[in-house]
Amino acid sequence: MAFDTVLVANRGEIARRVLAAARRRGLRTVAVYSDADRGSPHVAEADVALRIGPPPPTESYLSIPALLDAARRSGASAVHPGYGFLAESAAFARACEAAGLCFVGPPASVIEAMSRKDEARRIARAAGVPVVPAAEGSDLHTLARRVEQDVGYPALVKAVAGGGGKGMRIVRQPEELEEALARCGREAAAAFGDGSVFVERYVEHGRHVEVQVLADRYGHVIHVLDRDCSVQRRHQKVVEEAPASTVPLATRQAAWEAAVRLAAHVGYENAGTVEFLVAGEEFFFLEMNTRLQVEHAVTELVTGLDLVDLQLALAAGEPLRLAQEDVVAHGHAIEARVYAEDPARDFLPQAGTPTLVRFPASVRVETALVAGEPVGTSYDPMLAKLVAHGPTREAARQRLVGALDDAAVFGLTTNLGFLRRLVASPAFQAAEIDTGWLDRRAGELAPPSEAPAVAAAFVLATETRAARSGPFALDGWRLAGPSAPTRVELRSGADRRELVVHADGRVVEGGRVTTVALVRRDGDLRLLELDGVLERFVVALEPEAVTVSHRGEVHRFERAERRVRDGGSEQGDGVVLAPLPGVVTSVAVAVGEEVAAGALLGTVESMKMEHPLRAPVAGVVERVAVAAGDRVALGAPLFALAPNEAPTPRRQP
Repeated sequence: MAFDTVLVANRGEIARRVLAAARRRGLRTVAVYSDADRGSPHVAEADVALRIGPPPPTESYLSIPALLDAARRSGASAVHPGYGFLAESAAFARACEAAGLCFVGPPASVIEAMSRKDEARRIARAAGVPVVPAAEGSDLHTLARRVEQDVGYPALVKAVAGGGGKGMRIVRQPEELEEALARCGREAAAAFGDGSVFVERYVEHGRHVEVQVLADRYGHVIHVLDRDCSVQRRHQKVVEEAPASTVPLATRQAAWEAAVRLAAHVGYENAGTVEFLVAGEEFFFLEMNTRLQVEHAVTELVTGLDLVDLQLALAAGEPLRLAQEDVVAHGHAIEARVYAEDPARDFLPQAGTPTLVRFPASVRVETALVAGEPVGTSYDPMLAKLVAHGPTREAARQRLVGALDDAAVFGLTTNLGFLRRLVASPAFQAAEIDTGWLDRRAGELAPPSEAPAVAAAFVLATETRAARSGPFALDGWRLAGPSAPTRVELRSGADRRELVVHADGRVVEGGRVTTVALVRRDGDLRLLELDGVLERFVVALEPEAVTVSHRGEVHRFERAERRVRDGGSEQGDGVVLAPLPGVVTSVAVAVGEEVAAGALLGTVESMKMEHPLRAPVAGVVERVAVAAGDRVALGAPLFALAPNEAPTPRRQP
């Protein structure tokens, strides 16, 4: 069925990916959004964008009536479901067909047949594809006996519907089976509306390998190689790579043939994924995802194919113009998924509004995260995908490590630092991974570095000192003497640290001395040399804090620094410095005017917020260094006051 307008029934980076492919084909594009996503990039990037409801997914992105109404209002002739739940909804595919819309995906009958894991296993067996031994049944006593006889322990309880790691539990002892069945049933019912479960053998130290398939409506089916998705946390994928080069080639080739055989047997059309569990040279069918996977980007990078473009072409009735011999791997690609979650708190999902979002241009980045756009808990916590490509696995891995060093998200807790430690670990480098590796060994990853506090103190001291140059400079200069050091006090929760930064780059904390030099600054990124080693830091200076990202880990330090000279006497009580970079919007005083402590001197605007500048002491205005409209740097001197009374000298520390 030919079409000229496609509605994308999804959100975020998924919608952006599909919209981009549709635009390249010259199609008119339609985006949909909930009230929570009015400011999302995918809304602005479509030709037409329609509101479909409030934030809860069941009332917006998963509401079939709302989506069909949006298609009708926009004049869409096709619907791309993205690669979420709707992509595997036979009901949605049928509803689109009934409304005269082209559904970009397989027929509803195929989705229905393959969406239940128990039925999919039966189809796989009929197609001659090996399956993991399993047992099913509603009677606990009978099921327990079948597990004992046919499956063995450890076993895996799985929901027959859905995916994403929900409704799954490992059972190692017979006495754990009843509770696992009950818990998985409840999870499955809540997530998928179907509480049915079954039990299959749990293969220890297995690899999760999936094969991408493409099929047209004329019976032509090919595979697009494979991916290794073994790095999982609680059965949810974290890092994926293509090809699955550490699995024996003969095993991979047999899996390719099995995937094509299964797709042909079931009458598959469009793009899909067949997932296998690999143990040594054996492989077993797990399930078929009747959609494009989140991790399809690694396959695209190694093959040079645009899988979304191929989806659209196949849905429009075009024949598959690729022959199997046309699919060739070039190099290796690795993808890391960035989630809004806190690794230090058992990976709990997080919400918030990012204040800074930095992703590098050195790798492929798919995201809809932007600074200032709130991230809530209504939707999946995945924020971005960073995908690195290289001529070898090691080259791709090193490129991804470097990209994670350059990436930063402030204002919202993410797993960026955890990903960096994972990809840089010796075990990942050696590909010593399986589906249970991360759950067993996450605690063994290297701890975060101590360098951020040193970098924070150095940047804060040196950049504030530079900003203070001019008629009000207070760098502790004295005739025939060196510039005074800067004492910086940083607080992080209950932790309080005091560091002294010298003009020659030495940063002293207790008995530890680190020599620091600025090599290059590129916006928020600082390349610093610490004791002869180059390190990347992303730094944001704020009036009350300094935030530093190092190797993906974000550290926020509250600042309470004070100047020291000849033992530490404090100076400059009458000088008012810019608390943050911005534009002076008003000046409320003139030279010679007497003001009270706390009186308004002027205002500075930054990030669309006005910040009042107040007199630190009662006195007479001696200097006004700025006028309304001036742009000022952090720490720039703005006003100087002569106190009415000399301040009481502070006791020397």
